[in-house]
Amino acid sequence: MTALTVALALVATVALLLRWQRPAWYWMSFGVVFAVVRILARYASVMDACGLTVPPSRWRLALARMTGRPIPDSRAPRILRLRPTRTGLVLRVKLRPGQDAFDFSAASDRLRHSFVMQNVTAREICSGVVELRMTGYDVLKRVQMPAAARGGVMRVPVAMREDGEVYYRDYRQTPHALNVGATQSGKSVYQRNLVAALATLDVALVGIDCKQGVELAPLARRFTALADNPDAAADLLDALVEHMEEVYQLIRREQRLSADLPDAEITANIWDLPDHLRPTPIVLLVDEVAELALFATKEEEKRRDRIITSLVRLAQLGRAAGIYLEICGQRFGSELGKGITMLRAQLTGRTAHRVNDETSANMAFGDIAPDAVLATVQIRTDRPGTAVADDSSGGWVRIRTPHLTLRRAVNIANSHAHRTPEIPALDAFRPVLPPLGKAAAPSAVTAPAIA
Repeated sequence: MTALTVALALVATVALLLRWQRPAWYWMSFGVVFAVVRILARYASVMDACGLTVPPSRWRLALARMTGRPIPDSRAPRILRLRPTRTGLVLRVKLRPGQDAFDFSAASDRLRHSFVMQNVTAREICSGVVELRMTGYDVLKRVQMPAAARGGVMRVPVAMREDGEVYYRDYRQTPHALNVGATQSGKSVYQRNLVAALATLDVALVGIDCKQGVELAPLARRFTALADNPDAAADLLDALVEHMEEVYQLIRREQRLSADLPDAEITANIWDLPDHLRPTPIVLLVDEVAELALFATKEEEKRRDRIITSLVRLAQLGRAAGIYLEICGQRFGSELGKGITMLRAQLTGRTAHRVNDETSANMAFGDIAPDAVLATVQIRTDRPGTAVADDSSGGWVRIRTPHLTLRRAVNIANSHAHRTPEIPALDAFRPVLPPLGKAAAPSAVTAPAIA
């Protein structure tokens, strides 16, 4: 009896230590068992308390009266599947007649408290089937990307969602995106993770960093072109527009429209071209868009109009040519001048880190997801990297990027420097750097202006 007591005490101590220090290990070893038992035992009563049951049908009531039996209880949705994951549980239920998927979304907070889970989100799988995705611990407290997270063609993992899933940045589905956030909110770390993930793909990275290149210059070996001041940025954007026009001419030549050509071989973008003809896709990263839009003199105003016009053209026409935009800034409102709202309307993806005022959150989500505005202003200051992102389903979700040091990001960029493609139209803006392995003084990466 003493040995059993000691063993139980030891197991309880280990469980408490794991729950405190390693919540993911605790969940996989102890928490998932307790959660499954708790959910199955409380399921019927929780559904009834949350108003997710339906009264018995008329024929059951009639049968009870005819046989003199008690009136049957209300019926809860039927459980189709209960599957454990590395971060929580996935409960799939079959709706009863008269129920709606919105009822489960509205009751998600009550379900979270009733089942003693960290988070509960509901989504409709198909007609009559709802999936409740529950997390057993705070996955955003200490972000750990799963090793099995793999992207695809222009699809890279960059963060963890609050429901335990991986957040992917899919450029073919969402070509252009806006990333806003205050100082020390995690914007730069998000961008750093994005560059590190894109570095492993066959894609050309083009950067505009008007902070003299302090954010993107350390990663310059993986960049095909880089500009660190507004003058170089204006020339770089003009070159990108010219490259886009050349790509469209290539697509037009390769369409080869004829009556006997199958529909599947007709193309209007680079992804339907043959591999040997397909141009390299380009991701343009703008670190601080306000520096491109502000001006103090007439000449700077002309340069500003030229830059914004080029950005708008790339946002409107660049997708089919394989040019994708990632615009970052602390604010992105109409006070930056004409053309800004037109550019913002073309940025389908929205990611908002912690902001200092509700107006900044409205700039990101006010026109597409008003509910996300409140969630954005509630992001805590002690959790940098936490953000609200629009979901592919049309909603929004909280995410947090893992902390990636600049040293590690530089190592990733350098190890994939051989993937950096050469684009003739952008050769004038290619960073000039010393060879790897030689101790050399930092060199400037400012591209020369086009004559």
